[in-house]
Amino acid sequence: MNNVAGVDVSKGKSVVSVLRPFGEVVAKPFAVGHTGSELKELADYLKSLDGETRVVMEHTGRYYEPVARFLHEEGIFVSAVNPKLIKDYGNNTLRKVKTDKADARKIARYGLDNWVELRQHTPMDTIRMQLKTLNRQQGLYSKTKTMMKNNLIALLDQTYPGVNALFDSPVREDGSQKWVDFATTFWHVDCVRAMSLPAFTERYRKWCKRHGYNFSQSRAVEIHTDVQDLIAMLPKDALTKTMIRQAVDSLNAVSKSLEQLRREMRTLAAQLPEYPVVMAMRGVGDSLGPQLMAEIGDVTRFTHRGAITAFAGVDPGADQSGTHEAKSNRTSKSGPPELRRALFLVMDCLLKTQPEDDPVYRFMDKKRAEGKPYLVYMTAGANKFLRIYYARAKECMANLDASAEDSETAE
Repeated sequence: MNNVAGVDVSKGKSVVSVLRPFGEVVAKPFAVGHTGSELKELADYLKSLDGETRVVMEHTGRYYEPVARFLHEEGIFVSAVNPKLIKDYGNNTLRKVKTDKADARKIARYGLDNWVELRQHTPMDTIRMQLKTLNRQQGLYSKTKTMMKNNLIALLDQTYPGVNALFDSPVREDGSQKWVDFATTFWHVDCVRAMSLPAFTERYRKWCKRHGYNFSQSRAVEIHTDVQDLIAMLPKDALTKTMIRQAVDSLNAVSKSLEQLRREMRTLAAQLPEYPVVMAMRGVGDSLGPQLMAEIGDVTRFTHRGAITAFAGVDPGADQSGTHEAKSNRTSKSGPPELRRALFLVMDCLLKTQPEDDPVYRFMDKKRAEGKPYLVYMTAGANKFLRIYYARAKECMANLDASAEDSETAE
């Protein structure tokens, strides 16, 4: 006798419906709070049912994870299903019914109809969970930094137009950047224009030494010369200075936190078994490598290469009926956008560095030479990259497992 508990998860509570084949209702929909005691009661109830019981839920957001982990640790079969599969399942009515109880019943019916195909959910280990959380924080801070940077540039355009383009020095490990530091001191054109060339050159030299930047006398002359023709819209007064300093402080604070998050991600990612294999792939650097590992997770949870490309949303669809067959199809884009963004950045890096011995670059370059649109060859490259990633990472983890088994046998 098969039992399926369909769980519709939301913040703070879930609605559970238990069904058996042929529509037999074991338990009408009931609510369960996300507390240890209530989840323990649910686990005990499910284990008391006759026959085999499986729990099915959608892996939406982060709310399902503690429920899935708790029930998994209680020894219950838990399957976390892509919400798109649930959404597209059983739409055989013209009425639109969308309630937690109806969703729980729908999930349970899906579990019964797809009993054989249900895959057991394995909760992420602590390192992978922390890495994924850090990556989502990194994404949020990156967007915030861009907003803060644009705000500062908009203000400086009214006091010192073009100051953000004076230097192209990369961001330091502490999050600081040369043009931002320069604008903190020389925040208005009159801060430079009011001094003679020798006076500014000497002050600029001391400023470079104090902040650890390389000094160039010719650069000082160029800055002093160019500033003479610039027009400032805001006056050089205390109020304008306060606005600039506040914008600088906000940007520096976010930038510092962002760099710290990236360092923590590199440290965590280095503890994962596939780290050296992933970091050896072309186009993957200290930033993108941990991002990929954070969003892909444990590759052993994917049964084949097509599963990982489908998860990422870079797999081509199919559109064929009768004599009609589409020549090109849109990708599903059903996976996490953070993963697709990281993949596209890797593809962009490959296109810029042009490593002729890299199979992904050669494949993209071939598609580009055929006249394929940008998104087509970028997505095709991401698909091929993921397939190689999957094969190499899975081989690496299989070798580690084999080594561990050999060690246990030797003991």
